[in-house]
Amino acid sequence: MCGRYTLSTSGEDLAAQFEVSELAHWSPRFNIAPSQSVPILIRSGAETQVKLMHWGLVPGWAKDKKLSSRMINARAETVSEKPAFRAAYRKRRCLVLADGYYEWVKQDGGKRPYYMRLESGHAFAFAGLWETWESDDDSAYLSYSIITCASNQQLAPLHHRMPVIVEASEYDNWLDDKASSGAIAELLKPSANGILATIPVSTFVNSPAHEGPDCVIERQNES
Repeated sequence: MCGRYTLSTSGEDLAAQFEVSELAHWSPRFNIAPSQSVPILIRSGAETQVKLMHWGLVPGWAKDKKLSSRMINARAETVSEKPAFRAAYRKRRCLVLADGYYEWVKQDGGKRPYYMRLESGHAFAFAGLWETWESDDDSAYLSYSIITCASNQQLAPLHHRMPVIVEASEYDNWLDDKASSGAIAELLKPSANGILATIPVSTFVNSPAHEGPDCVIERQNES
């Protein structure tokens, strides 16, 4: 699964990489947690837009937002079938901007956090789905989920699931609501072995209240 991630790249670099000027205003984050609001890329007609959305998808038919805590991830194997995700999978796919994510690995004495990022250090995008939920006062609540798949051989010892990372050459295909179901399904696969670095980090990141570069500093040993 993916339960915490980072978008620590500067706003200026994000705007240049993804060619969306609105991203220039982003302040780096090192410990993004469920329910928090972060920038997501969606397609509106021929235009790519930035929208701030809450992590934890709330289907349009939901009675309230309580479902969101259980909808931070969607499984690639069943995303086209599950009632909570299938409509968004067909018509509301998005790119979740990130430059790394965390997993906690069981070890003697507890769980140890690891940070996964591209070897290049560049930002990338998870495959995501988004929805609009209307509250009783008619205000719109925008939310999203990150799609996960089985881990590749490199990451399997750390966790059996990993988020789907969309290759830059496939961004347009993923966002295209007219793309065929077969073409979209082919994108839901694990990253190649060796693409991601795995870095042991401090338990400082365990608390969602903690922020800043200390979250991603390598810690080989921690008492």
